Amino acid sequence: MAIDLIGMILCGGHGKRLRPFTDEIPKSLLEIKEGYTILERQLFGYGSAGFDRVYLLTGYLSEKIEEKIGSNYRGMKIEYVVEDEPLGTLNAIRLGMERAGEDAMISNGDVVTDLNLRMMCKKFQGSNCLASIFAVKMRSPYGLIILKNGLIERFEEKPILEHYINGGFYCLRKETLDLLEEYKVGNIEKTAFPRLAQSRQLTYFIDDNPFWVAIDTLKDLEEAREEYKNRVDKPWGYEKMLTLSDEKMEKELFIMAGHQTSYHYHEIRDETLHIVKGSGYVEFEKNRERFIKGDAIRIKPNTPHTIIAEENTLIMEVSTPHPDDVVRLRDFYRMR
Repeated sequence: MAIDLIGMILCGGHGKRLRPFTDEIPKSLLEIKEGYTILERQLFGYGSAGFDRVYLLTGYLSEKIEEKIGSNYRGMKIEYVVEDEPLGTLNAIRLGMERAGEDAMISNGDVVTDLNLRMMCKKFQGSNCLASIFAVKMRSPYGLIILKNGLIERFEEKPILEHYINGGFYCLRKETLDLLEEYKVGNIEKTAFPRLAQSRQLTYFIDDNPFWVAIDTLKDLEEAREEYKNRVDKPWGYEKMLTLSDEKMEKELFIMAGHQTSYHYHEIRDETLHIVKGSGYVEFEKNRERFIKGDAIRIKPNTPHTIIAEENTLIMEVSTPHPDDVVRLRDFYRMR
């Protein structure tokens, strides 16, 4: 699907709660993995989804961001809109929308997530609304105690609640600029968005994604770094090494709905895909094999194939221990 929106990333905040790390480094350039920053994770997501251009809405330590990222990120054009004085997210977005003059997807530059940007854009473009917000289920900041008949029945450690919060990604049509001009300053969540909701012009996108964190504290940063210990982002999702021994290799694969792996084969690796959740199919040279949760599909060496997810799919891949045995025949994404 062609992406008709441009990207914008809000990365001008001071990150005061992350001091002293942010005294000399903007929050968006904090590393979640060696050599891989929060901002690069977001840019990788935008590029994988098919965006050609992204505006970085900067302010604090803007020169550090421009020095790191430059004007091109893996073939994607990067432009900068610098806010001289911090006046809130609305003003930064307003300046970006004025410069671009197009519909845009905008993200908070401190969010690390597996959001399916392509699907969010598609739903927004098919709606009649002026704006959309990524809604993510809230995790309780505290462990809960469950009470019953005068006793404590059980404990639940920071469960996911049946409430949604702002996930930090938005789509805005260029027509919203008039509304932004009315406010000029403040946070968009407390100004323009309530007005759009009142006029029934604000929709939402929910993604059954396995990981989301807004990095506001050192604890949040450590959570992201723990997730990325053995993880490699892919344009279709990610893969995570779980076990590697002389006998076997185990990987976790996450493939976003509507995405697929490269068309590839393994010269000596013999693998079995155990479907933990989701649905889709494995496409071979002459046939395809459908799968749903609970299925297992064996793929022998020298068998070209691609894995296609119809919904968010989690796979446990168990194979012989040959991590680098991949021969790619065709890639479907610009990013790698």
